[in-house]
Amino acid sequence: MLADGYHDLDPTKVVNIETSLQMFARPPKRAVPETPPFRLVRLQNVGAEEYLDLYRAVGRDWLWFSRLAYTEDALLKVVRDPKVEVYRLEGEGGVGILELDFRDDGECELAFFGVSPGLVGTGAGRWLMDQAIDLAWSRPIRRFWVHTCTLDHQGALAFYMRSGFVPFRRKIEIADDPRLQGKAPRDSAPHFPVIEG
Repeated sequence: MLADGYHDLDPTKVVNIETSLQMFARPPKRAVPETPPFRLVRLQNVGAEEYLDLYRAVGRDWLWFSRLAYTEDALLKVVRDPKVEVYRLEGEGGVGILELDFRDDGECELAFFGVSPGLVGTGAGRWLMDQAIDLAWSRPIRRFWVHTCTLDHQGALAFYMRSGFVPFRRKIEIADDPRLQGKAPRDSAPHFPVIEG
């Protein structure tokens, strides 16, 4: 545990506060448009580049970096696992990602979720969450959970709570800044600027 107070951080690092949330029952269904302007496509046997292109399209502005550190073999081992489902949301103006991880018995982790900038504010996120809830609870699970962090969109935590998730844990993550390692573009996550040494 960190002591109370401020702590200096190496400028080559990024830090964020991660909040984990969970639900133990399917929330009530929400009304959705009869013909939504979105389409959800399951990416069966997805390739590493196709996956990373989608991951970057959604996560670039939020400095998603965990999957950028994987080797191709390690990435494919996860995203091609029969208990992991990867989906691409398609809509006019952008894409979204939905990744559901059923590898722990009785649980589903909403591993990655979001829409690219062109779909923010269009209802795509709400529609995608409805699909995520339907897909997760179509399986015999006891718990559906997700985590978000302070690098994500400022409305993400409230969005998850409105969707029926309840916070249960907070952690601090400190990691190498992927922009300084060449794993993410230097202009990623302008709300979390690179500190030049």
